[in-house]
Formats: sequence, structure tokens, C-alpha cells
Amino acid sequence: MKWQWILFVIGTAACWGAYVPMLHEGQNAIGATKGPLRAFLCVGVAYFAVAVIIPLIVMSTGVEPFEFKPRGLTFAIVAGVLGAAGALGIIFALKTGGKPIYVAPLVFGIAPIVNVIITMLWHRPENAPSPMFFVGIALSAVGAGLVLGFKPT
Repeated sequence: MKWQWILFVIGTAACWGAYVPMLHEGQNAIGATKGPLRAFLCVGVAYFAVAVIIPLIVMSTGVEPFEFKPRGLTFAIVAGVLGAAGALGIIFALKTGGKPIYVAPLVFGIAPIVNVIITMLWHRPENAPSPMFFVGIALSAVGAGLVLGFKPT
């Protein structure tokens, strides 16, 4: 199915959209005033279960070979570090007064712009993108600015 990928996009958006509010609630319930790292530790345990245990079990069945090329291994580990650093950034944004109602829209509004820049530098398009593509990027930046400028108090 050529459209199957969109189901994964929707599922990921739902998970990541719920991530910051859930993390904020967890931080508060654990006792955010005494330090946010306990919530981050819980995130790490969850990552370990989902990102290490499950792939090891599935790969042990032979669904996918257990082999790694150095370049792929390097980029994948750096991606994991970036993901963890981003999660830690959200932890501290919430700890230092950020609220999920504007932390998440800012993060998820700016992140696509960073993604586009990096992707287009590494994989230059064969044809120049439509001007509407750049309008979309600009609107993402404007949207992030509007969220910050008009955040609820």
C-alpha cells in the first residue's frame, strides 16, 4: 500500500503530541520541584524497553539480520543521542517554567524547519522546490512565533 506510511505518521504525531503533556504530568506527580531527572529516567527505561528489548527479540527471530555497518551505526547512535538530548531539553523546559501548551508547539514547530535544512543540505533536490514549499516553512516559523507571542497565561 503506497499510503501505508501516512498511518505511521499519524501514529507518531499522536504519540509525540501526547509526549509533552504526559511527561509534564509525570514530572509533577513524581515531584518536579525536587528535580526533573526522575521523570527523564523513566523515559529512559521506556526507551530501553521499546527501542532495545523489542528489536532484540524481533531480530532474534530472523526477521532482520543482526549486522551493522559502521557509518549506519554511527549515524543511528548520534540520532539516538539527539533524541535523548531533545527529550532532556523538554524536561528542563518544563522544569524551568515552560508549559506543555506552548513548549510542544514551539519544539514541533521549529523542528521541521531544522529537519528541512539538514535534509536539503544532505540530499539536495534535483529540481528547485516550489515557492509554496518555502511559504510552508515560513508559516511554520510564523506559527511557532504566534504560539510564543500569544501563549495562554
